[in-house]
Amino acid sequence: MTPYKAPLQDIFFSLREIAGAQRIPEWDEDLALEVASAFANFAENEIAPLNGRGDLQGCRIENGAVRMPDGFREAYQRLAADGWQGLSLPDEHGGQGLPNLLQFIVSEIFSGANHSLQMVVNLVPGASNVLTRFGTDEQRQTLIPLLASGSYLATMCLTESGAGSDLAKIRCKATPAGDNWEISGEKIFISGGGQDISDGILHLVLARTGEEGIRGLSLFACRSILENGSPNSISVARIEEKMGLHASPTCQMQFERAEAEIIGLPGEGLKCMFAMMNHARTDVALQGVAHATRALDIATAYAAERTQGTDDDGRSVSIDQHEDVRQMLDDMAALAIGGRAIAHTVLVHVESGSDAKLVDFLTPVAKAFCSEAATSAAYVGQQVLGGYGYLQEYGIDQIYRDARITAIYEGTNGIHAKTLLKRELSRGQGAEMFRELISDIVEATANEKLGVALTQWDDVKARLTEAQYPISAAGDFMQLTGKLLFLALWLRILDRVDRSSSPEMYGRVGKRVLKRVPLEISCLSSQIRIEIDNAVN
Repeated sequence: MTPYKAPLQDIFFSLREIAGAQRIPEWDEDLALEVASAFANFAENEIAPLNGRGDLQGCRIENGAVRMPDGFREAYQRLAADGWQGLSLPDEHGGQGLPNLLQFIVSEIFSGANHSLQMVVNLVPGASNVLTRFGTDEQRQTLIPLLASGSYLATMCLTESGAGSDLAKIRCKATPAGDNWEISGEKIFISGGGQDISDGILHLVLARTGEEGIRGLSLFACRSILENGSPNSISVARIEEKMGLHASPTCQMQFERAEAEIIGLPGEGLKCMFAMMNHARTDVALQGVAHATRALDIATAYAAERTQGTDDDGRSVSIDQHEDVRQMLDDMAALAIGGRAIAHTVLVHVESGSDAKLVDFLTPVAKAFCSEAATSAAYVGQQVLGGYGYLQEYGIDQIYRDARITAIYEGTNGIHAKTLLKRELSRGQGAEMFRELISDIVEATANEKLGVALTQWDDVKARLTEAQYPISAAGDFMQLTGKLLFLALWLRILDRVDRSSSPEMYGRVGKRVLKRVPLEISCLSSQIRIEIDNAVN
């Protein structure tokens, strides 16, 4: 199996040259590279070797407790001891206070090395953000240090049977009990709901405190271990058997009058939880990028070694010299590099503290595009490997299985498509800022194809608005918007290709994007016009 290698040069090229990270006031690229290099070394040597073994062994329940695969606890304890869990958490509460953008760099590397372990440990920054924004001083002083030290990990407990995307149907109930609350009910699909790698778990639980609907929901901090050292009334009923992420326990949880404390005000649970969900959705985009990149690495290494056929002089050649294989590898590279550019563009806008409406518009686009890029790259990678791609030997089968969830969790891509159409497009401001972003790249590159693509997007946008945003066009409009952004950012990449880690490869891939994607945009525009006509007639 091809050893995991963190794509540091590609990450920092994308941040600096494409996303413009240097405009973030506190950004220090030299420090970021030093920290990222240290984590890359840890990921390559300590975390990545557990990935395949963890997939084969999986998680289990013993005497009511969840057991992680062999070696996971030891790796996590080293991770926590080295301070990685507190990387971006506030320094006044035991963290290191480094920029959130650096946390996301680490997250991409972590996901590429071992998505299952990353899933269990990486909700901590989002949980800390919720406590920082909505918690009391006492909650911040008590709970964030537990997360920063690595003593506690965090979960996000939203989903219930029959209340997946429709959170208004949540039945889990919280009732006052003295100075605190008690939670009773069931939650499903809880990543890391039980595990044996940290001393405790901080569950952030969305529960009903009032009327029906989302206005009756509140958010609670529910520790697995109470302050007196006794276990809270929380149990894991089962671990789901999944297609992938076998080493990440997805749990069905039971809360039976579990002691909890409210975060924020009653009835504002969804507002608080969205602070964590938005962090998670951007993280999912980078998970997709990590999988696409890893699939590309494996396929490239295999294609360079596998010989088949001869050249014009009768000499044996590796299959990466065959045009069809080279095109497949280039398509994978386009998705990995372009997807990263999309995710980083969103992150830089977030961290620069401006353009909140644009961020709202771009976040679902990044999540959808990058998660679809992950499975597409894994699929193509399997084709490059042929029969070996269907075996476990090279690990690309695991990439496909693990990556598939990224298009489903943190809101399915279908739901995000509806959000983009019905909420973001109808509101108008974020869509107009998106248009300005693309228009600026048209002006900077003087590229006629991008200009035509933007005109087609404008036409579709006007037609959708006139037709009152028919939901049947949501999926195609999401793809159209993602591909337009993808094309625009690849033009920016081509403009700076000499500064990349591999100018020849970047240039070749970019030219292929420029030939193919405008045609795909034209086809999608036509499809949307047909959907609009069907909806109004």
